[in-house]
Amino acid sequence: MTTMTDPPKASFQLSMLIYDTRYRSYTFQFIALLLLMLLIGYLGKNLVENLAAQGQNISFGFLSDPSGYDINQRPIEYDSQSSHMRAAVVGVLNTLIVAFLGCITATLFGVTAGILRLSPNWLVRKLMAIYVEAFRNVPVLIWILIIFTVMSASLPSPNQFRGESAEASMVLDAFAFTNRGVYVPSPIWGPGSSVVVLAFLASIIGVFAYRRYATKLLYDTGRLLPMGWPSLAILFVPTILIFFIMGQPISLDYPALQGFNFVGGLHIRGSLIALWFALAIYTGAFIAENVRAGIQAVSKGQTEAAASLGLRPGRIMKLVILPQALRVIIPPLISQYLNLTKNSSLAIAVGYMDVTGTLGGITLNQTGRAIECVLLLMLFYLTISLSISAVMNVYNNSIKLKER
Repeated sequence: MTTMTDPPKASFQLSMLIYDTRYRSYTFQFIALLLLMLLIGYLGKNLVENLAAQGQNISFGFLSDPSGYDINQRPIEYDSQSSHMRAAVVGVLNTLIVAFLGCITATLFGVTAGILRLSPNWLVRKLMAIYVEAFRNVPVLIWILIIFTVMSASLPSPNQFRGESAEASMVLDAFAFTNRGVYVPSPIWGPGSSVVVLAFLASIIGVFAYRRYATKLLYDTGRLLPMGWPSLAILFVPTILIFFIMGQPISLDYPALQGFNFVGGLHIRGSLIALWFALAIYTGAFIAENVRAGIQAVSKGQTEAAASLGLRPGRIMKLVILPQALRVIIPPLISQYLNLTKNSSLAIAVGYMDVTGTLGGITLNQTGRAIECVLLLMLFYLTISLSISAVMNVYNNSIKLKER
């Protein structure tokens, strides 16, 4: 009788790194990585030697020096005696504000236009096609300049709000739309306001939790819970109750015309609005095509099957089509968010001081530290781009098709 045994395993040999397919790819990747590191080291050494020959060195000590210039849009306290680091932080915050607002608004524009491009109504479908083709085929810089020029030329100056025979008036006695920007009421945070803010954030989480539960219940049992009024109730009722229980700790500071300009309230400059709106409608045109492609990637039989069950067109789109289309929409959507964030560097064209205008503009020219400023700019945009990609990839993995 013979017995079956596994053949003895061969001992590892260096030649296997080349000839064995199990190790060959790792070998080539290691060699490529080593060559890349040597190239980067050589270029860095060459840079340091050339700078030393010219009596220069790489130093970031200039960031602690006084900046000596003002910034018109300041989300945090800043003046001309603040450091260059403080100026860079202000620029970073301004960039993040535009990127955040732009991504949200562009998504709303893009999803709406993408769905309406497939509308059975001929007029609506053609209007959305005109929007997409007009905005995505014209450089975004031109749209920024057009919107900024229109706002500056068409809106009244603050002086036109003066007197009983004023040519312009405030909206609801709280909002003033001028050629210098928009003036809106700003909150005044009193004792206990943090509790109200936390309650509002908890309400937002509660809305998402309720809608997720309602969707899961629908898929599991077919029972349809209302979405609209419960979401609004969860969002506002607890916050309003906490607001009055805490003694109304949050009040509003309304803008008022004094002298030649408005004082008080929150001033949203025209440069910010022009940049925000231009980036949103420009990127929204690209997102609309991504949404349209994702919807058309879903089989038409899905719509017919849902309609045969008695679902209305709106619920078919919301519950059947879009959840499947997201698997096609999300990957290119990530690229559009990254493009919008990087396109915000065009802000200097309308005088909006983002990080490119502060760190990469005035600070660079005043200090002469071009290499250091450019390296910091590259690091910032690389960090924010990787962060957006990481967050969106997590969401993309959560909605992708789960295979057995």
